[in-house]
Amino acid sequence: MILYNFHTHSSFSDGSNFSEDYILEALKQNFKGLGFSEHSVLPFHNSFALQVGNEMDYCNEIVRLKDKYKELLEVHLALEADYIPGMKESFKGLKERLKLDYIIGSVHLVGSAPERDRLWFIDGPRYETYDEGIDSVYNGNIRKAVTAYWHQLNSMIETEEFDIIGHLDKIKMHNKGRWFDESAEWYTSLIDETIDLITQKDLMVEINTRGVYKKRSSTFFPGREIISKLHKRGVRVVLSSDAHNPSEISLCFDDAQGTIKDCGYSEVWVYSNSVWIALPV
Repeated sequence: MILYNFHTHSSFSDGSNFSEDYILEALKQNFKGLGFSEHSVLPFHNSFALQVGNEMDYCNEIVRLKDKYKELLEVHLALEADYIPGMKESFKGLKERLKLDYIIGSVHLVGSAPERDRLWFIDGPRYETYDEGIDSVYNGNIRKAVTAYWHQLNSMIETEEFDIIGHLDKIKMHNKGRWFDESAEWYTSLIDETIDLITQKDLMVEINTRGVYKKRSSTFFPGREIISKLHKRGVRVVLSSDAHNPSEISLCFDDAQGTIKDCGYSEVWVYSNSVWIALPV
């Protein structure tokens, strides 16, 4: 099994435990590497991201743990950078200022800075929040809402410098066949457009297992059909659990590796000794 996880949230953002607790669990499981990726600071009140006052505390703590456990485990300092047009420091600026190993680029809030009171939150445990956003922000027009999500991803890919796309098709999580058909041509066309951009930028895509083990999705982010498309286009993939608790750092990895292989992949990418390398899956 691939014993690396590059998407991890501790109590510095919306995770449950201190950072060191995740490392101790990783050592129990004989992990080779663990990357911390707290949500980047956002310029409005929220309960899930790093705050201005603890951003450097987070970085300093991970650097301390890197040194403490350097003989036992590779520990990496990263961010899951939330992309909202007009409402963020550039990803390149974040990486340079905080001396990060890598950045995961993700979209959790659909909208833009001038309309910060009308951001559509597509994540979280409550499908009601997702539904309310479709009604209040997009007047119930699901196609317009979903298109806005994929176009925001495209904007992130075109304008930012980062390493990994996080939970690529998370827009489906609270859909559950209620609002749109994932096989509809208009939807698959949006996916294909985004994959074209991913290929052009040579970005990596994570295979994120959180939706499955939290029972919020029947498939990984992204699903099997998209993984197959990524393989055909030669897109590199990274396996991550998006852990918010130490017990989650490798959940569903066996199943995910099976899916990755079924879709044609023979390797996944890991960050080791300051470079990305391929390992057989």
